[in-house]
Amino acid sequence: MPELPEVEVVRRGLVSWVRGRTITSVEVVDPRSIRRHALGPEDFAGSLEGARVLDVVRRGKFLWLPLADTTESSGSATTDAAPDAVPAVALMAHLGMSGQLLMQEAGVPDEKHLKVRLRLSPAAGMPEQLRFVDQRIFGGLFLTALVPTSDGGPGGLAETPLPLIAEEASHIARDPLDPHFSFEDFYRRLRARKTGLKRALLDQGLVSGIGNIYADEALWKARLHYARPTDTLRRGEAIRVLDAAREVMTDALAAGGTSFDALYVNVNGASGYFDRSLNAYGREGQECKRCAAVGLVSRMRREQFMNRSSYTCPVCQPRPRNGRW
Repeated sequence: MPELPEVEVVRRGLVSWVRGRTITSVEVVDPRSIRRHALGPEDFAGSLEGARVLDVVRRGKFLWLPLADTTESSGSATTDAAPDAVPAVALMAHLGMSGQLLMQEAGVPDEKHLKVRLRLSPAAGMPEQLRFVDQRIFGGLFLTALVPTSDGGPGGLAETPLPLIAEEASHIARDPLDPHFSFEDFYRRLRARKTGLKRALLDQGLVSGIGNIYADEALWKARLHYARPTDTLRRGEAIRVLDAAREVMTDALAAGGTSFDALYVNVNGASGYFDRSLNAYGREGQECKRCAAVGLVSRMRREQFMNRSSYTCPVCQPRPRNGRW
């Protein structure tokens, strides 16, 4: 499943290609991909046609496009939305396991798993269509209301931050790459929990955007075991693991995200390749790179964790006493 760096790569691509453009027509190829829009395909298309994309916003792994209506009450289309328009709704994109947002020229043949096509107003040197492609159909598109943020800060990472958040994302915490992320709030709530450290890192209500891959990478870099009880974590250790999470996700962003198959691509259809730089995830039985660098022999181990896997080094990430599994 795409994690924060993958979604941020998509967000940055969409900013370049769709921000400021108007949706001129909508084609729902497979209604299953808009199943969360309860009023159906016709209402979905009618609500989007004529709307201008004001920005592309991300919080954690949630992604949405705030929209401004460019149609006057008389029914005639204007050329632009008011520059100070405050959006009330947004187009939410949930990528699921295999969802892709692709920019394509009109003449490019349809992808096998094309689900929704948005045609955009002309822009020099830019493709005409934004396509939602989804092989496994776990993701989708839907319209959502924008509501005020609980802390008065921006809803998420954006080009023109507003104190509004997609209603479906309002329950999740800020992510470590968000400039408005509060370490003090995070640490206080972390210490109040009685759980294992990795479980806490995966809790989107505590800190968003850290998925299974990057949790393993951050814990390896911070030399902490995933079962470390959170109520025993010292301030310096909490800072270390957050700094490690920021570092691995920033590195992944620079590489274009992590990709293990063809199902994750960015907005231009290019796969990420950060998987070549992983230190923990997927390295069962291989030497720990850190231990090997100082002449120690240690093999990475894999353990079952929440119906997934966790990868650790038995030497530099020793199991804690009274671990919470």
